[in-house]
Order: sequence, then C-alpha cells, then structure tokens
Amino acid sequence: MDLFSDNQLNIFDTHHNLLPFDGEVFLYPNFYQEDGVYDLFEELKHSILWKQDKMKIYGRQVNFPRLTSWYADNDKTYTYSGVVNTPIPFTPLLLKLKQAAETQCGKQFNSALLNFYRNGEDSMGWHSDDEKELSGNPVIASASFGATRTFQFKHKEQKNAKTSVALSNGSLLIMQGQTQHHWLHQVPKTTRQPGQRINITFRDIKY
Repeated sequence: MDLFSDNQLNIFDTHHNLLPFDGEVFLYPNFYQEDGVYDLFEELKHSILWKQDKMKIYGRQVNFPRLTSWYADNDKTYTYSGVVNTPIPFTPLLLKLKQAAETQCGKQFNSALLNFYRNGEDSMGWHSDDEKELSGNPVIASASFGATRTFQFKHKEQKNAKTSVALSNGSLLIMQGQTQHHWLHQVPKTTRQPGQRINITFRDIKY
C-alpha cells in the first residue's frame, strides 16, 4: 500500500504562511494518503518504544502529560525539559516517514521526537524548540496521525499575536525561519474526548 501522496508538491510553493510575521509555518493537510493512514497510526502505536518521562514542578516529580520516545541515526543523547534522551535507532517505518518529510522540505533530518497523546488530558505546554543543539533557524517537520488536535501559536513579545491550526490525521506541519526565536507553541488540553494521537517531529540536531 502506498502511504504517500503521488502529487507531493513543494509545500512552500502551494501553501500560505500561517504566521503573520517573525516566522514561517506551513501546513500540508493531506501529506499522507487517506488510505493506510489509520494503519500507520496503529503500527506506530504498537511498535514504538514509548516511555513515561517525569518533570519537576514545585519540587516534586510529576508525569509528563503524554508518552514520549526519541529516535535518531546516531548514539548521541539529547536533553530537553530536563530529560536526558538516549536515542533508539530508526525503525524502517520511521525512516520511510522521515525520508518523505525530507523530500517535501528539501532538508535532511537525523532525529525524531515522538509524542503519544492518549486522550484529551494529554497535552504539550507552551514552549519553543530553541535548544542549542538545533542551532540557528531550525526546520522542524511535524507529522500527525490519529485524532485531530488543536496546535496553538503565540508571539513571545506581542501578546495579542496568536493563531491556531487543526492538525488532522496524515498532516504535515513545517516550522522554519525565525519561528522558534519569536513564537511559542502548544497542544492544549481539551475537555472533549478526541481520541488518541501520535505526533512525530523530525529535527536536525547539531552535536
């Protein structure tokens, strides 16, 4: 089964920038074909080595509100949110997904952070992907599988500058340029029960 669209065009030529200024974000809702996308979600759900990370809040350890996993094509650790991640080698499926994103972006990636949102209570708080290992103006390709969740942006200085987008099953979101310098993003909690979602953010880590 061919899981990838036959008419993949350059995302930067066919979609408008979702941010009003100080960054570039592009959404390709149907990056993966509808046929087979559910199978992709199920394979990722059952084949990825998920883990429950913890973070310290007001002096006590609490669980991250999601499951995570870190895959890479090297053996270098990567630290974010105080968690040291030891990479797992890419699976054949992750390599295929990564290569498709690379073709779309014209950018090579060497690592991927995966998040498993089990229900509406699972979330990702406001943050920027601005770790020193990403360097400069990183290009980050974010693939979504499963339930649709809202993805929000807000400017770091101009507090009234906000926008949001629905990330649906099989979509690809590209963040590039100065986005991480000027904008925060999050996946908020929801009282609805949207179902389960897996997100993969492909990155190029500089060591």
